[in-house]
Amino acid sequence: MDFEIPEDYRTLRNSVRQFCEKNVKPFARDWDIKESCPKAVLEELGHLGLMGVCIAEEYNGSGLGISALAVAVEEIARWDGSLALTVAAHNGLCSNHIRLFGNAEQKKKYLPKLAVAKFLGAWALTEAGSGSDSAAMKTTAVRGEGGGWVLNGNKMFITQGTQADVFVVLALTDPQKKQKGISAFLVDKGTEGLWAKQIHGKMGMRSSDTAELILEDVKVGDDALIGELNEGFIHTMKVLDRGRIVIGSLATGLIRCALEESIEYSGQRIAFGKPISECQATRFKLADMRVRLDAAWGLVWRAAQLADHGKPFSQEAAIAKLYASEAATMACLDAIQILGGNGYTNAFVVERALRDAKLCEIGEGTSEILRIVIARHLFKSL
Repeated sequence: MDFEIPEDYRTLRNSVRQFCEKNVKPFARDWDIKESCPKAVLEELGHLGLMGVCIAEEYNGSGLGISALAVAVEEIARWDGSLALTVAAHNGLCSNHIRLFGNAEQKKKYLPKLAVAKFLGAWALTEAGSGSDSAAMKTTAVRGEGGGWVLNGNKMFITQGTQADVFVVLALTDPQKKQKGISAFLVDKGTEGLWAKQIHGKMGMRSSDTAELILEDVKVGDDALIGELNEGFIHTMKVLDRGRIVIGSLATGLIRCALEESIEYSGQRIAFGKPISECQATRFKLADMRVRLDAAWGLVWRAAQLADHGKPFSQEAAIAKLYASEAATMACLDAIQILGGNGYTNAFVVERALRDAKLCEIGEGTSEILRIVIARHLFKSL
């Protein structure tokens, strides 16, 4: 394993950093307050190739791997967790599902537009009563009288739910089989019976669009089925494995945010006649942040490299996401402690970073589920 980031990835990181310092850093606080991010920002990211990182060049994508996406998402998260989540979900979930399991016609229809953000993508798995327990899914897809499928159900906490142009929707096609009876379908924005309601009042990731998705007799053709019938759950797990790497990189970016903001502030804040950066209590917190940053980055990089080299990585992805997400929350808490009263206000970015970090412990596999996944792999190895 090579711990050195390739030169082209360093170039990618630098270009993302320059973009974020100019176009994200000055506005992220206002986006958080307004609970909205301008679509033009996503279009600019599309022009930079960041909305189709893993999509092949023949479909307008960058033709890179999960490692490159992790580098990009980490850098965006350093400046705005919400924007990083939008990029992560678009690349790692919707586009990835189509890229990995769509047929030639589906890829040709959707990937070129998703790659440059002409289309925004959403991935609809979670329901109000079906998060970690996918067997409790209620959304159904039944055969139509004249062919095709009719979808009914409600999805919850769908990233890009009100802004997406195309949805990958998971639904039961054989309810008696539970997880083994789930299939995936493509549903276009504007399809009759499909509508979304934006969710407001979130703790964090506030400028990332999150919605409830309602499907009432939504009719799609046979060509909307992604992959083989009843293989949706298997495909979902493979999509989530990659998604966990990306969320791990997002959490790593938030740790960087906490550390870098704390270093800058502690060097300027004077207490008892000297900068608080000279106080041992402060330095211990900074040291802990650095350890968490390096550990999170290394775990994410290992999982991403395994994925890009076609090797098993499910356990490594779970480990990376579990550690990085919990480390991000701890790092942001320490950052707020260093900043004191200032850190408790939204005038400083660490307050927003803490709120954003908490979602990383919940989305795409809670910490509890990831521990189950890791333990299951341990016993398999025995």
